[in-house]
Amino acid sequence: MRDTLEKYQVGCYLAAILAGIVLGTRWETLHAWEVALWPLLGALLYATFTQVPLLHISRALNDRRFLGALIAGNFVIMPLVVWGLVTLFALETSLMLGVLLVLLVPCTDWFISFTHLGQGDSARAIAATPILLLLQIVLLPLYVTLMIGEQLVAAQLFRELLPAFAGLIVTPLLLAWLTEKGAEGYAVLKKGVSVMGWLPVPLLTAVVFLIAASQVHVIMETRETLWQVAAIFVIYLLAAAVVARWLGRLVRLPVKSGRTLAFSLGTRNSFVVLPLAMALPDVWAAAVVVIVMQSLIELLGMVAYLTWVPRLIKPPATR
Repeated sequence: MRDTLEKYQVGCYLAAILAGIVLGTRWETLHAWEVALWPLLGALLYATFTQVPLLHISRALNDRRFLGALIAGNFVIMPLVVWGLVTLFALETSLMLGVLLVLLVPCTDWFISFTHLGQGDSARAIAATPILLLLQIVLLPLYVTLMIGEQLVAAQLFRELLPAFAGLIVTPLLLAWLTEKGAEGYAVLKKGVSVMGWLPVPLLTAVVFLIAASQVHVIMETRETLWQVAAIFVIYLLAAAVVARWLGRLVRLPVKSGRTLAFSLGTRNSFVVLPLAMALPDVWAAAVVVIVMQSLIELLGMVAYLTWVPRLIKPPATR
């Protein structure tokens, strides 16, 4: 069952996106379903975490080359790419704010699931999330101030980022660790861990559907002004994979670590910064639309990444 799901996962995600868009445009009440995203994301991460050897995860933190590449990629190279893109496209201020909010913060939740499904190193992905979160909390206000000259988002960061991290990372991670610990002594828990191995694909399919169904109406209302933003997000995804391949080769990362780096650079914390953008005054409402659009484009991009990244970052050919 698990092998079949993973074989046809791309088709599942595309079908879910299309179904969500169609239903979301026909029934506006579907936007209320977005409240189900948080528990679904939590369940997705819990199921994914149980498939990772959490009891031995401390070894992932000892890989200084990987962590160095991850930090350099997410907080030096890709911010320069983002700055170059918003400068090149000369975006209106509220649109620029949305782009900066979402592209300057590396993902700390579902990039782990995509790493797992995309043949990366889930243990290193999980180990890196606290570092990614702390650095983005510190650096996001600085980057936004330098690039847009506004400090209006800084006061909200801790209030929005930390609860999301606790709910979507710490809680599922702790539950998964307890489950794996219990599985060492109880056969029923060991069987449960095995059964949960087939859950990530259907859960991610449900998440994709809900995002498309609940948020498509926002994008439709402002679609005529967002082509530049869409172009930025597509270019960003392409650049992230290329940078990951180059950086991974530069520091000689193992193949799985290189793929993990690609998924980290490509995925952003859209569901964490979305509440932050929604708390801003109405004059910045376009920032919310931008973040929603990014999440949808990223999902399509991650579907492509699941096929592209293992081919782009692969073992050297043997003679």
